[in-house]
Amino acid sequence: PRGDDARRPAPRYAAAQDGTDGGPMIDRATIAAMRFGYGLPLPEGAPVDPAAMIERLAGPDLAARDWPGLTLDALMPGLREAEAARVVARRDAAGRPAYRAALRARVREQLGQRRTTLARALGSPDGFRERLVAFWADHFTTTARVGRQRTLPLALVEDAIRPQVAGRFAAMLEAVTLHPAMLLYLDQSRSVGPNSPAGLRRGRGLNENLGRELLELHTLGVDADYGQEDVRQMAELLTGLRFDTDEGTVFFPAAAEPGPETVLGRAYAGDDLGAIRRALADLAVHPATARHLTRKLAVHFVGDAPDPGLAAAMERAWTDTGGDLRAVCAAMLGHPAAWDGPLTKARQPWDLVVAGLRALGVGPDRVLRFSGGAFNRLVGKPLAEMGQPLQEAPGPDGWPEADAAWITPERLAARITWAMTAPDRLLEALPDPVALAEAGLGPLAGEALRVAVSRAEDRRVGVGLLLASPAFNRR
Repeated sequence: PRGDDARRPAPRYAAAQDGTDGGPMIDRATIAAMRFGYGLPLPEGAPVDPAAMIERLAGPDLAARDWPGLTLDALMPGLREAEAARVVARRDAAGRPAYRAALRARVREQLGQRRTTLARALGSPDGFRERLVAFWADHFTTTARVGRQRTLPLALVEDAIRPQVAGRFAAMLEAVTLHPAMLLYLDQSRSVGPNSPAGLRRGRGLNENLGRELLELHTLGVDADYGQEDVRQMAELLTGLRFDTDEGTVFFPAAAEPGPETVLGRAYAGDDLGAIRRALADLAVHPATARHLTRKLAVHFVGDAPDPGLAAAMERAWTDTGGDLRAVCAAMLGHPAAWDGPLTKARQPWDLVVAGLRALGVGPDRVLRFSGGAFNRLVGKPLAEMGQPLQEAPGPDGWPEADAAWITPERLAARITWAMTAPDRLLEALPDPVALAEAGLGPLAGEALRVAVSRAEDRRVGVGLLLASPAFNRR
């Protein structure tokens, strides 16, 4: 089926759907599901019209309501417990069992939040919001440095990203930058102003990690017009930021580099969070930020070489509104190129697993009941083998977009293995492969693929062929 499917004519989309060239008729609901959601079949009530999708995005967060997540406030007692147990265990071996118990509790919290993330992706009628949350969580990648902090990256998504996906980027940028998960991940607690009282007394100096990633990754982009001195000045401006287990994010003036710092030609003075907030607000609306992030959004959702008119419309929306993310999304969804085809991007492993579970009819209630072992067998281990261990990106730049990063012989073999084994483990009775093709791909299931799955030696092979097919691995 792989060869036959690859040779079929590319489907047409959007404006060209009359079937006059013999190609398949691709409806807008299919494009909405594949390109801007987690696949077919769409949950009941899911909008497919651009205006309706933006209206839903502007409304309440239904997934957060139906499947609540863990915020920093909810996690702080456990973090304090783990930190206190660690201190005791370091002094006295008798305290080690309590520390291990505290770590196990953090593992359970992490598992619960991962199940919640999967349930939302599968069940929410607002699939575009879920995809946006995943995009921004990757853009602002954090991972836990130590086991007792493993839940913090998940809290960052709940606290700083989900509430802002339809708001202003400046608010998201500030919330993310000041979140304990980011401060710990980029070693901000180790950054001390060299000329500050703490720096002079302790002989400690600057750590540029957060300042550098703010400019290179989170806002302006690596190709923007700034230099090493801007990075250093940004890092000096951020000195004083700390995470305290008892108080959360705090600012210690004694560790802050004295005097004003100049970033991109603008001076920021103050010995509190005010100067940092002003700098972040300016970065959020900088023309380079608008250009860098709108293109990144277009590449992620639409294609690796997005239509210049689409990219320009999104950049203009960012500039005109001061970084209003809902307006930027409206510009993307409202542009004809966003609904043009063909669907050429490879589904990343997480997208593939979610789409596969959805097509197989595995719903939110089921995944919320997964034990730790079942979740690892069906989701965690396969994702790692496909090259995308769950919420563990290899660096602060997150996961790559290019298909070549995902479609390698080894990783393709892992996709095929998951496709051939997971359905049997998930379902008591496998579906008819042809019916599954219709449910999971709709008009994207070409005739060659339908014939191939219908002629498979048994349902297990037919279902596996469908989930491993090129059509199912594209979005």
